Amino acid sequence: MTASTSTAAAAGGTRGRPEPRTPSAEPPARAPRRRARRIGLALVAAALALPLATAAHQARSAPYGDRLTAHAPAARPDPALRIRGGAVEAYDGAGGRRHWTHTRAGRRPLAVRPAPGHAFALWSDGLVTDTARTTGRTVHWHRAVPGLSRWLAAGGPGRAAGVLQALDPAARMLAVVTPQRIAAYRTRDGDLRWVLPAEPGCAFDARRTARTGGALLVAQPCGAGAPWTAELVAVDDLGRIVPDRTPLRNAPPGDNARTRKVVAGDR
Repeated sequence: MTASTSTAAAAGGTRGRPEPRTPSAEPPARAPRRRARRIGLALVAAALALPLATAAHQARSAPYGDRLTAHAPAARPDPALRIRGGAVEAYDGAGGRRHWTHTRAGRRPLAVRPAPGHAFALWSDGLVTDTARTTGRTVHWHRAVPGLSRWLAAGGPGRAAGVLQALDPAARMLAVVTPQRIAAYRTRDGDLRWVLPAEPGCAFDARRTARTGGALLVAQPCGAGAPWTAELVAVDDLGRIVPDRTPLRNAPPGDNARTRKVVAGDR
């Protein structure tokens, strides 16, 4: 009786307690799936974001607001140049077909100076640019001339005439003539090589220039009573032409030539 009762109680106790559960293998199986899903979503998000990032990169405005537009390729090097509307335009001098145009946002070209391999332009904000003349694919350099924009804005449309002057037949040096000074830039890289200030009480006149024997003659009016010799200045790629001057060595670095920048000429 006691044994039976004890056995039954033991059996009843066993039935009343919940049986221990075997740990399920399901969670470990779901965990890798969740990680894979997260990785997949991250890859999809990156793929969707890539075109947006690329578009943002391509939409960045070019330095100085330049916009170069290619049209028909030039059949020969150094096509003709002109200003049309708000653009510098390279075109076929025979048929008039456009090759490329160069515009700048909010600015307009006032003068253009062609040279072998170069398309120099003067803009309304006083900036001087050098564009690859044959292809129009790049602007080699930009140079801002102090005070030039105000002087251009104060005059009429013809004020920019004569401001850009090549200083040698190959146009290795470009002069920018303003009333206060003549500044010469090496065309290969836009490096400023020399500056010639006007005499006190005088001003250079870019519209009154002449060439003789490899020299550029620039008028420098000084008012009543000034001798005519003081009102005419001769310059070339080395600076002001005066007796016994020291050559400026305007060759680029690496050409086995000493280079230095100076205020040009003995006064």
